Amino acid sequence: MSTEEKQELIERIEAELENDVIDPELGVDIVNLGLVYGIDVDDDKNVKITMTLTSMGCPLAGTIVSDIKTALKDLQEFKEINEVDVDIVWNPPWDKDKMSRYAKIALGVPD
Repeated sequence: MSTEEKQELIERIEAELENDVIDPELGVDIVNLGLVYGIDVDDDKNVKITMTLTSMGCPLAGTIVSDIKTALKDLQEFKEINEVDVDIVWNPPWDKDKMSRYAKIALGVPD
């Protein structure tokens, strides 16, 4: 898989997450909230998503991970990707500055 093909696949994965994985408490997708720190695809098309949550004690971590795997099911069924691993990290800590302009407007957070 070329670097260009990987980048295209990463962009498709990000689009799926943006469209389908909404933070249940905030009602905004995890991409625009700035929770996704990285998406990596290896040569075997295994996907590793590195992300954080808005708070360390977030009771919805399992729900969000499940929603991610569900959002990427079609890509797996069509053999575009294989395994999906979600790695939740706490460093760097999330803050509102990581949110996109869209998320800030949707949540009424000043720039």
